[in-house]
Amino acid sequence: MFSPGYPGLLSLSFFFFFLIMSGNAASGDTKLCSVDFEIFGNVQGVCFRMYTEDHGKKLGLNGWVKNTRQGTVVGQVQGPSEKVSEMKVWLSKVGSPSSRIDRAVFSNERDISKLDFKGFFTRY
Repeated sequence: MFSPGYPGLLSLSFFFFFLIMSGNAASGDTKLCSVDFEIFGNVQGVCFRMYTEDHGKKLGLNGWVKNTRQGTVVGQVQGPSEKVSEMKVWLSKVGSPSSRIDRAVFSNERDISKLDFKGFFTRY
């Protein structure tokens, strides 16, 4: 059995066991969501995709970004709901330093149980 000289070790072991089993470890309680986006304005040729990828990675999000033939930028963002909300604000108000955002359209916003992508990347 356990040595009576280490009663705290037994308590600590049970604490971690219950913490892990309850799903509260790390980000177990974090609600994940996904959203598609399309950004209109002067968003091509101004490093918008690069800045979007960098900002998504900085926020710890997963997803992708891509130029369209219509001159817009489209993509998908996945991750914790609060971080996805931050990214939506950035996409609609900030963007790259040389961009001009006229309109940001967000669609297909939904809760997800797992991430579909690993990392944030540019599609071609």
